[in-house]
Amino acid sequence: MVKGRLASSRLIYFSDKLCDEFRDQLTQLGKQGKGDLHPLVRKSMYAAVINNLFGKNVLPVNSEKEFEKLEEMFVMFDEQFEYGARIPSVFLKDWSSAKKYLIDLFSKVVPKTINKKSDDDETLLHSLLNLVQDQYKPNYSLLLLWASLANAIPITFWTLAFILHDEKVLQKVKTELTSVFGQNGQCPTITEEGLKKLQYLKWCVLESIRLRPTGIITRRVIKSFTIRDMEIPEGDMLMLSPFWAHRNEKYFPDPLMYKPERWKEAEIDKNVFLDGFVAFGGGRYQCPGRWYAILEIQMYVAMFLQMFDCKLLINSIPEPSKKHLVGTQQPAEPCPVEYRLRK
Repeated sequence: MVKGRLASSRLIYFSDKLCDEFRDQLTQLGKQGKGDLHPLVRKSMYAAVINNLFGKNVLPVNSEKEFEKLEEMFVMFDEQFEYGARIPSVFLKDWSSAKKYLIDLFSKVVPKTINKKSDDDETLLHSLLNLVQDQYKPNYSLLLLWASLANAIPITFWTLAFILHDEKVLQKVKTELTSVFGQNGQCPTITEEGLKKLQYLKWCVLESIRLRPTGIITRRVIKSFTIRDMEIPEGDMLMLSPFWAHRNEKYFPDPLMYKPERWKEAEIDKNVFLDGFVAFGGGRYQCPGRWYAILEIQMYVAMFLQMFDCKLLINSIPEPSKKHLVGTQQPAEPCPVEYRLRK
C-alpha cells in the first residue's frame, strides 16, 4: 500500500501541497541572508516534507521551540543511526536519548492521527499505520520519518552545491527555469507537469545522486544460489556499494566529474536510469520512495534558484564525510553561502 502511494503515477497527489509547503518555508528565509547551506536546506525541507507526508501539524513544525527540539533530536538520531543499529545503547547515550524522544513523540501522535483520519486527507502515515500492529506503530512511524528525511535532504544540499560551484551549469539551470517560469523572482507554482519541462535540472539531481549515493546497500540471501562456481548460502549478507559502482569508467566516463549532460542518454521520461546506476537498489525491493525523492529534490532546487540569487562563499564544495556508510554522505565541513531575493 505504501509503495503504491509513492508510485510515479501517483505523485500528483503530493506535488501541489508540497509546492505550497516549500513556498511557505522559503518565504521565511527573508529577502537576504548568509549561512551554512546544509542546515539552511535541512530546516526548510524538514518542515515541508513532514507536513506533506505526515499531515499538517501532526508533528510540531509550527512551534519554533518544539521544532528546534525535533530537529536537534532527529539530526542526532540520523548522524549515529548506523552505530545505534549495531552497538548496545548503553554506549550511545545521546543516540538512545534521541531515539526515545522520537518514539515517545510518535506514541502521542499515532492515536490522534488515527482518530482524525478521513478518506479525503489520508496521508502516507495513515497508509503505513493501517499495515502495522498497534505496538509497533510508533517505531514504524519513526522509520518512515528517517526514510523520508535522511537521504533526500543531503542530496538536495549536494545538488545545490554542485550547481552553484559550476557557473556554466548554474546558467543552464537558470535559463531553463526562466523558459518555464519567466524572469521574475516570485516563488513559482510548480506542478508535476512543470517539473517534466525541467529536464536539465533533473539531470543535475541524478548526477548529484550518482556522486553522493549511499555507501552500501545490504540484502540477506533467502535462497542459496551460485555465481561463477561460487555458492552463496542462504542466510548470508550481500553488500553492494553504489559509491564504487558509480565510479566505474565502463558506465560513467570521467566518473569523478560532475557532468549532468551524461544523463541525456537515459530514458528519463520512461523512468529508466543509466546502466550502472544503482543508488536506489534494484528489483522488487528497490527504494519505494525514489520517485517522491526525485520530485522533492527537483522541486525544492527549482523554487530556491528561481526565488534567490545565491553564491558560494568558498572556492570549492565540501568533501563528503567518511562517517556515513548507511544513508547519503553528509558534508564534512560547512558550506557558507550568501543569498538575496531576486528582483
